[in-house]
Amino acid sequence: MEYTIKKVAELSGISTRTLRYYDEIELLKPARINSSGYRIYGTKEVDKLQHILFYRSLDMKLEEIQKLLNTPNYDPQHALQDHYQQLMAKRRQLDHLILTVEKTLRYQKGELTMTDKEKFVGFKKETLQKNEQAYGKEIREKYGEETVAASNQKWLNLSEEDFNRMKTAEKELIEALKVVINTKDLHSQEAETVFLKHKEWLHYASPTYSTEMHRGLGQLYIADERFAAYYNERAGASAAQTLNNIIQQFAK
Repeated sequence: MEYTIKKVAELSGISTRTLRYYDEIELLKPARINSSGYRIYGTKEVDKLQHILFYRSLDMKLEEIQKLLNTPNYDPQHALQDHYQQLMAKRRQLDHLILTVEKTLRYQKGELTMTDKEKFVGFKKETLQKNEQAYGKEIREKYGEETVAASNQKWLNLSEEDFNRMKTAEKELIEALKVVINTKDLHSQEAETVFLKHKEWLHYASPTYSTEMHRGLGQLYIADERFAAYYNERAGASAAQTLNNIIQQFAK
């Protein structure tokens, strides 16, 4: 089967403008250009577009999709299985949130009691699922299944007070980190604040603490671009590297 760009747009639900853009950035090239200058797509291109839209539904950036699809050992069947697992995880996230909303509505109507812990369990589970999708494999390889499971359980058991303290520690960490990035002074009071706030955050996030674990986490921030992006997007382009330098200096 062959399709014009207009027909592919109708099949997929995306615009011809988007398809032209995918062609321009070489994410999805047509099978050929006919004698009239129209883009013509075949079954291979349609299948590839389906995979692109799967990844887009998971909020993956176009450059990341392009890099993945161009991997020499890219396996469409394996990718489809991965899509399925991630979609199931998203469904579990929604199920947890829906359950929390339903219980909250009944609680506000006076139909049942609801503990403070129950009010936040859906949001916590959603965060865990997102972290699992983004970092689960790497974290398990570095720290082991038992440690990760214990960390997840500690997170779920956090009280509202501890959860707010954890978020405050992270916020203060980011603000101090911005100062250090600007001054480049790793011996300043702000640098020490960065370390102490990160250590405080880690005490809430991890079942145990050791300087070795802390230093290893700092190295992970710069070894994996996804970890680096978390801090770089919040504090500046060199945030992950600066944070790691501070951790290596103070965690002794």
